[in-house]
Amino acid sequence: MTFIVGENCIKCKYTDCVEVCPVDCFYEGPNFLVIHPDECIDCALCEPECPAEAIFAEDEIPEGQEAFLQINEELADVWPNISEQKAPAADAAEWDGVEGKIKYLER
Repeated sequence: MTFIVGENCIKCKYTDCVEVCPVDCFYEGPNFLVIHPDECIDCALCEPECPAEAIFAEDEIPEGQEAFLQINEELADVWPNISEQKAPAADAAEWDGVEGKIKYLER
């Protein structure tokens, strides 16, 4: 099993989760983070660290966000690895909790 990053990370991109990952399985895009499913060891350390509550176990993906399993897998193969915490998006607090953000995902 793996964990995935879901829709609420889009335009927030908090990286608190990256800091606690023991296997550096996070990858960074312009306005979103993903978890590489083949590298994730299912330790669950990242999930409670996400201020946007955007990280889910593969078998607990919220209804309507099932596509994010494939999105994480696809983008982890093309985006660069991130292993250190960075500042979130400048307007992250404004975007946290906004629904329908998938249309803003920059690949």
